[in-house]
Formats: sequence, structure tokens, C-alpha cells
Amino acid sequence: MSKSSIGAYCVIFRLFAKHNTQPVAELHFKTPFELLVAVVLSAQATDISVNKATDVLFADANTPASILALGVDGLKPYIKTIGLFNNKAKHIIGLCQRMIEVHDGQVPETLDELIALPGVGRKTANVVLNLAFQQPTMAVDTHVFRVSRRLGLTDAQTVLGVEKDLVAKIPKQYLLNAHHWLILHGRYVCKARAPLCADCFLSQHCRYFRSLS
Repeated sequence: MSKSSIGAYCVIFRLFAKHNTQPVAELHFKTPFELLVAVVLSAQATDISVNKATDVLFADANTPASILALGVDGLKPYIKTIGLFNNKAKHIIGLCQRMIEVHDGQVPETLDELIALPGVGRKTANVVLNLAFQQPTMAVDTHVFRVSRRLGLTDAQTVLGVEKDLVAKIPKQYLLNAHHWLILHGRYVCKARAPLCADCFLSQHCRYFRSLS
């Protein structure tokens, strides 16, 4: 990576850190297991809808054993307001069973072990590793994919390519919080259809903004 590229990354993430010193996840959770369930439920759903469901669910059942005891049919009423709830109920019961059988009821702390759980893909695993276990991973969702490419942080055409680019290039001191910053920026500022470029503190460093002029 060239010195100019390193400098651009440093400037952008220094500004992220300045504007949001300690980004906080918007999903509600108290344990790694609650986080895992919440992230599985969040696929193609809003964090608000997930929080409404899990606030009730976790008050009644918030361990692999207690959710497994509900069974698929017992879990569905808690999550029926969330998209794809039928499949998600099956995945969550499946991952609870595997965690008990293979991991003594504990959330595993490696990517390979996490993605072996039913319903857990690479993005979900990276979120859990980052938030629950403070590992410097990059969970690439639609926001991270869009924002990182608009800013010129990567030209990769695939989710995995973007992940590898960002992990390799983001300065280490910023990597732990980087996916939070990118997600929140995409959610509230760098929106897909109507980005708020006039209000963006990164505009002068943004390839997309420069292309508009």
C-alpha cells in the first residue's frame, strides 16, 4: 500500500474517531450468546424490530438450554414480528443444540467454529467476534460495502474482497471500531439513495463526493 493510501486511511479513521470516540452497537445484548441470537435475527431486519423481540425473549430465555427448551414452535411467537422468522427459529434452535453438544453451551471464539453453527454466516461471526470478544474483525454488510467503496477505501467487487482489503489496510489502532463507524455512517449519513453529503464530515476526503462535481 502506498504512503498516500496509508495517509488517506489514517485521515478518514482519525475523523471517525474524533466524531464518535466510542461507537456503541444498537442491538441490545448482555452476553455473547444474546448477541449471537440478536445478530442472527437481524438479517434483513431492523435493529429496532430485533430489540423489541429480544427484550421480551431474553427476559424469559437467554441461554442455549432455555431457548432450546422452547423448541421451534415455542420460539416463533417471540420473533414472529421479524422477517423470515420461521427459518430463523429453526436456525436458532439448531445453533443452541450444537453449542450445547459441541461447545458446552458457550459461544465459540473462532471464525471457523462460529460459521459451523446453523444460521451463522461470515458477517454474523465477525460481528460476534468483534463485539463480544474484542477481536479486530470487519463485518461487511450493505452499509460497510457501500461506504467503504464510496470513500475509496477499496475497489473490491465482493463482500469477502472488501473485508480482506479493509482488515489489511485500516490502521491497527482503528480496526476494532472500524466496522461500527462504517455501519453507522452508512445508516445515518451515507445512505444508499440519498446520501447526506452536505452534512458529512468526510466529504472532502470522499471519492464519491468528488465525482459529483
